[in-house]
Amino acid sequence: MSFNMYQENILDHYENPYNRGSLPQPTLQFRDLNPLCGDEVCVQASLDPQGRLAEVCFEGEGCVISLAAASMLMEAVEGKTLEEVKEMDRQDMLDLVGISLTTMRVKCAMLPLRALGKAIHQYEAEAEGS
Repeated sequence: MSFNMYQENILDHYENPYNRGSLPQPTLQFRDLNPLCGDEVCVQASLDPQGRLAEVCFEGEGCVISLAAASMLMEAVEGKTLEEVKEMDRQDMLDLVGISLTTMRVKCAMLPLRALGKAIHQYEAEAEGS
């Protein structure tokens, strides 16, 4: 893919986000904020009986990169297990975004994955405690 095609993909996800919205009864959710720039994202997910992310969505305010990354992440994780999602890292997010980012923009791209990771951690901690 050329650089322009990646840019178009980012703009498409920003202007027409995948799974933007909220779930009526999410199994897990977490709102996270990047205090350096003010980007904010809330991710929600529902699990199917096999423990896979059956439905995922996000809401948020922020820059093109953070919101496009959230959309791309929702598309990428739907149907995955919690373990598969927990294995995702910085490079996976950079691969999803597909363009070279400055250090500040990497933080924008990582916000949705960080929020989803925290949502999973919180869900698992609550499940162990019950």
